[in-house]
Amino acid sequence: MASHINRRQMLQGTGAAAIWALIGTGRSGAEPPRAVISETTVISRQPDLYHGWPTVARRRDGQLLVVCSGGREAHVCPFGRVELVYSDDDGRTWSPARVLMDTPIDDRDAGVLETDQGTLLVTTFTSLAYEPILARAEKSGTWPADRLKRWQEAHRRLSAEQRKAQLGEWMLRSTDGGKTWSKPYRCQVNSPHGPVQLADGRQLYAGKELWHGDHRIGVCQSADDGRTWTWLATIPTRGGDDHNSYHELHAVEAADGRLIVQIRNHNKTNSGETLQCESADGGRTWSVPHWIGVWGLPSHLLRLADDRLLMTYGHRRGPLGNQVRVSQDGGRTWSEPIILSGDGPTGDLGYPSTVQLADGSLLSVWYERMREAPQAVLRQARWTLEG
Repeated sequence: MASHINRRQMLQGTGAAAIWALIGTGRSGAEPPRAVISETTVISRQPDLYHGWPTVARRRDGQLLVVCSGGREAHVCPFGRVELVYSDDDGRTWSPARVLMDTPIDDRDAGVLETDQGTLLVTTFTSLAYEPILARAEKSGTWPADRLKRWQEAHRRLSAEQRKAQLGEWMLRSTDGGKTWSKPYRCQVNSPHGPVQLADGRQLYAGKELWHGDHRIGVCQSADDGRTWTWLATIPTRGGDDHNSYHELHAVEAADGRLIVQIRNHNKTNSGETLQCESADGGRTWSVPHWIGVWGLPSHLLRLADDRLLMTYGHRRGPLGNQVRVSQDGGRTWSEPIILSGDGPTGDLGYPSTVQLADGSLLSVWYERMREAPQAVLRQARWTLEG
């Protein structure tokens, strides 16, 4: 659970008439479908470097994109950078990694989306969570000299004031299929898997203000293909909760147009579980986050070709790995868990995301620190959903 602690240390009016009524307990009594795994492979190529928090997206032409935080030395360090790989054969082979962003501080979780205009949006955030780790290492004198020197040199590239100015929630944009990219520009929120495309042409970004304002939890929207973003709505806080203990949101649009957002929760009530809220008016108002009976986080949401919803999430207790649940009713209830992977040696894993391929099969990508690898790798499963 150490990785939970690291992340928690790093991330510091309901409109009820417009919200659909909750049905039951949020759990479906039906037998869950089964995941039939055809192949599980490692797709990252640098085993001596740590890779974390990826997102996979499928473009309209079938190309797959994966972005992650690569170039790392550890779960928290000053070396993270945003990397991109692509596949033109449904994930059977992947390109070498291309660096899209590498600031002087730590560049972390990366999300990716192709908009309805064919534009690519990549998201990330910058962090100084490594600073107290470095300070303890300098005080204790227990680190190898070469490692301490690497961290100190990275840290001293900027002054304290310059490092603080680098903190932000960032987006990059490409209008030529990823050949060229804009400079990173600031957006209002961050979440690991980034924004989603809505049927009405808007892009919706459910996330959290990490480094500014009141650290609001809510949704932003873009009406100009991701160029600019405006605040749309704050998601209300459940009674007894502190909104600062909500993290890492993701959204999906159901077949009937309702919007669903899931939230990583670290409040005392349902700690370590995924909460969910809904909007029936295009994201202008939201229900209060509620329990759906899912231990595990954070989640990635996907609407399948048959209009069922799929949530994929990390599971950092036995079986250590990643799980899936399916909703037949637009997110009102969710199936029992389906094991996607359960062979993790530690809790340093997860952040899965999933795409559906042209033949209806599924492909999920996550990060994991494996027994046989010195650092965390990007791992992929090709699978089908039966039932």
